[in-house]
Amino acid sequence: MDASFRRFSDESSLQWSHEVEKSDSCTKHDAKEWYYMMKNEEIGKAMTIKLEFPNGLPKPKPFQEGIRRAPDRGFRLTPAQTEIALKNALRYIPEEYHEELIPEFLEELTTRGRIYGYRFRPEGRIYGKPIDEYKGKCNEGKAFQVMIDNNLDFEVALYPYELVTYGETGSVCHDWMQYLLIKRYLEEITPDQTLVMESGHPLGLFHSKPEAPRVIITNGLMIGEYDNQHDWEIAEEMGVANYGQMTAGGWMYIGPQGIVHGTFNTILNAGRMKLGIPEDGDLGGKLFVTSGLGGMSGAQGKAAEIANCTAIVAEVDASRIKTRLDQGWISGVSDSLPEVIAMAQKSMAEKKGKSFAYHGNIVDLLEYIVDHNIHVDLVSDQTSCHNAYNGGYCPQGLTFEERTKMLAEDPAKFRELVDKTLHAHFEALKKITARGVYFFDYGNSFMKAVFDSGVKEISKNGVDDKDGFIWPSYVEDIMGPQLFDYGYGPFRWVCLSGKPEDLHKTDMAAMSCIDVNRRYQDRDNYNWIRDAEKNKLVVGTQARILYQDEVGRVNIALKFNELVRNGEIGPVMMGRDHHDVSGTDSPFRETSNIKDGSNVMADMAVQCFAGNAARGMSLCALHNGGGVGIGKAINGGFGLVLDGSHRVDEIIRSSLSWDVISGVARRSWARNEHAMETAVEFNKTRHGIGQITLPYLTDEKQIKDAVAKVYPKAHVIKD
Repeated sequence: MDASFRRFSDESSLQWSHEVEKSDSCTKHDAKEWYYMMKNEEIGKAMTIKLEFPNGLPKPKPFQEGIRRAPDRGFRLTPAQTEIALKNALRYIPEEYHEELIPEFLEELTTRGRIYGYRFRPEGRIYGKPIDEYKGKCNEGKAFQVMIDNNLDFEVALYPYELVTYGETGSVCHDWMQYLLIKRYLEEITPDQTLVMESGHPLGLFHSKPEAPRVIITNGLMIGEYDNQHDWEIAEEMGVANYGQMTAGGWMYIGPQGIVHGTFNTILNAGRMKLGIPEDGDLGGKLFVTSGLGGMSGAQGKAAEIANCTAIVAEVDASRIKTRLDQGWISGVSDSLPEVIAMAQKSMAEKKGKSFAYHGNIVDLLEYIVDHNIHVDLVSDQTSCHNAYNGGYCPQGLTFEERTKMLAEDPAKFRELVDKTLHAHFEALKKITARGVYFFDYGNSFMKAVFDSGVKEISKNGVDDKDGFIWPSYVEDIMGPQLFDYGYGPFRWVCLSGKPEDLHKTDMAAMSCIDVNRRYQDRDNYNWIRDAEKNKLVVGTQARILYQDEVGRVNIALKFNELVRNGEIGPVMMGRDHHDVSGTDSPFRETSNIKDGSNVMADMAVQCFAGNAARGMSLCALHNGGGVGIGKAINGGFGLVLDGSHRVDEIIRSSLSWDVISGVARRSWARNEHAMETAVEFNKTRHGIGQITLPYLTDEKQIKDAVAKVYPKAHVIKD
């Protein structure tokens, strides 16, 4: 008998091992089986919070017709890795059920590319119920359950059966066993404990204190050498990685409403910068052409209509178009290019904000626009190009169904067609932009995907991607200088009571905190919140988003907490998208307007996350890759439960301020003009409380002349 087999955790087990050695009737194999059984019995007894099935395993369930399913992700594992993947999934389940589950899990893994544990999905509808309907020993534990279930609502989630909330692969957690166990932990967590989450796995409850975070989440934090899509995919298949996106795995998604506000701000400011729209004007009579109606990108049509803009949005998946039609977020649909163009031109002539879905490929639409010299004002893209080769981008010439089939059966051919289509997409955009049309990448990694497909021409320097691309990211030109550098970002909240009247009261309270005369951004945001109810933006929980700066966020949060304290509304979950001033380091999106070389560093996101944890946010999250793909970004997010306490008032004052100003400080250090203005104002108003280090500026000509003299003589090492 080997030495490791003899190592037992207690005296009874050790005594039993000696008895086995003496027995002639027991083989080594039998003994090992008995050992594992005994160990599992002890393991089960050592946990009070675990998955239990007193009535046996839940029965396999049928899938409801009409609900989108994630495509087969492909099977890539070696036999040894497959064994580990299987053992990893079974870690959550008592041994007596392993024999029944092994073939089922293997079938899921080899035919779907993941072990989802479908049979463990709870019966009935999953949605964000009022907080009082959840079990729990503290408000935070119940609040997080509301948020998790909202992420998996059929009306909210992109692929709810596969736990994907949005962005093609952005998941709440890896599988349904994890979901069940997370819910159990959240039912038991107390104000003196913290739940630690690692890539979807609930590591356990640990003693802390009421001022500490109740939950700390990390997702997909790969070691540098393995921080790439291929190695992440292997880890995901093995059940040890999870792609949290930004707010899917951070439990703070509020439906596509969030990105509606961001898209609204972007196209409105693009109109001001590029089309001469006055600050108090709208986009009446202008045409916006883009693509993608699923997940986050479903927002584009609605955002255009709110900005009084005409939009054509290409989408290959008919089910996503139907969702937006049923919501009233688009005004019409056609699979005929002449027809959809005519519909748009009629809307433009009437200066009525309407959006239309083109059921087809964006490249076909752009090529038609080029060939027929159709007038366009703004062009963008919101397909999931951060995951271009795994279903996020559909090759030209394939239907959505053909795309799904090829993805599973011939991924190499699929990749080849994706690359070919990206090249065609690039060529069409070159022709359109040559006519003076403004194109911007909406942070979906489109330009990076084009570059990775072999089109070096899209790079500014023609060699690599470190200097950016020939067209701007929407953050680089618009969101960064006009919003992020001032501290404005996607502040959001959820009324945990589930009552629309609570949401109405918070809308009114937020409006009362906005000074419309301070900046045009404040007037935009005031108008947004004023019209939010009329625009019917709620999908899922009673939630709202409102772009605000540091001062605005603190004042509004304090006002909300006061309303809770006075019994005027129920508790509120507050948070933000990770797509914000300080929460994300992403050179192709959030930090694309950082020009001091630090755009490739992840210090800001990590510091933001750590600072929020230190200051007592209810939930702190740190993810790899959100929005642009694995290895291309680090995202830090938070959630704060407003329970009306004075303790939370203090967290609001310290943490909400830090959450914004830490990013302003980094942007200021990069010499961003508006961030420096904001930092100077901060130093003036917070004298004796805090200070931001400001950069001394240089004379551009002096620097250029000095470098020009030295560079020809310098010995430059070429990699």
